[in-house]
Amino acid sequence: MAKTRTKKPSVGRKSGKKRPSKRFVKFRPMNVVVARGSKAEKHYRSMAIPMASLIKPEAIAPGLPATPEHDLINHGGKTIQNLVYTNFFIGGASSWSSSDIEAIDQALATAMSDTNLNNVMMQYFKNKPITTTFKPSHILPGTTPSQFSQGDVELLVKSLFQQGAFAGFDLNSTLFNFMLPSGTVLTTDTDSTSAVSPKGNPAAVPVEDEESSLQGLGGYHGSVHATSKVTIYYAIGVFSETRPDGRDNGIVFFDRPWKNIVATFYHELNEARTDPDVEDAIRAGNSPKAVKFLGWTSAEGEECGDFPITEAGPDLGLVMKEVNLANGGSKVPVQFQYSNAVHGPEGPIAQPHV
Repeated sequence: MAKTRTKKPSVGRKSGKKRPSKRFVKFRPMNVVVARGSKAEKHYRSMAIPMASLIKPEAIAPGLPATPEHDLINHGGKTIQNLVYTNFFIGGASSWSSSDIEAIDQALATAMSDTNLNNVMMQYFKNKPITTTFKPSHILPGTTPSQFSQGDVELLVKSLFQQGAFAGFDLNSTLFNFMLPSGTVLTTDTDSTSAVSPKGNPAAVPVEDEESSLQGLGGYHGSVHATSKVTIYYAIGVFSETRPDGRDNGIVFFDRPWKNIVATFYHELNEARTDPDVEDAIRAGNSPKAVKFLGWTSAEGEECGDFPITEAGPDLGLVMKEVNLANGGSKVPVQFQYSNAVHGPEGPIAQPHV
């Protein structure tokens, strides 16, 4: 889901804070997942579209036309054929239902290892087999923060690295998922709140701008340079649900919030697999060198999970579905990814595309 992604250079739109520099506004691939027609989508697309000036280059979901102009382009950047990931649940055990954690872990791992779903993504790896390995999840101590920013998640990643929490992981091929609990608002503010303090103090109520999950932001993926030689890949997503006041926080579609979370991180995992260094491209701004960091994106800067949501519009059911597994097991909630082979979003297929 495209990502708050990586809005490093920008600082939120809150009063008294600096706005993003002009060069970063002009060039920004979509590494966030956003709802169609939301303020978040308008904000990120306004920065992604000019990217085309830097890039020169039918089992499609029923109800959607072919859109070859949105096909993904291989820019030569890094991709991850054999992916490893683990989940970190933020907010402490009191912020999560054990049944939700179990359901998220199981459904996401099953979706990422499903043969028929992977048959779609193999086209971006020259039809070579791809694998995904799930490592046991972790509950991080603390309390439920009212908001969590990009600055917060980057500080958390660095802190966990320094504590040795990532020991034993091959950081070149691992994505660390950070899942926010019910009630927390996700932002792309590059400043940190108090959410990552040792005591886990809740943060102040955020400004409700286009960079907030209250305005359609579902999650994003990025990277942190822990040292000059160490890059750590992460994804973060909101607990997408309808709040008590009737407003949606994140991208709400399925009948249970945990299913929304699975679909969000299925999106992020596939984008991180096919375009892991997008954050470096964003940092590079308008420089022609920015493109060299990109893996697979469209000329508009969309990653594999982005255009399907935009194309589905208000009818998310066209691309967000509970699908049957190749092994005949129970269904899993996913978001269809973009397929060059059919020029649009594609669900599970029995054989890879030739």
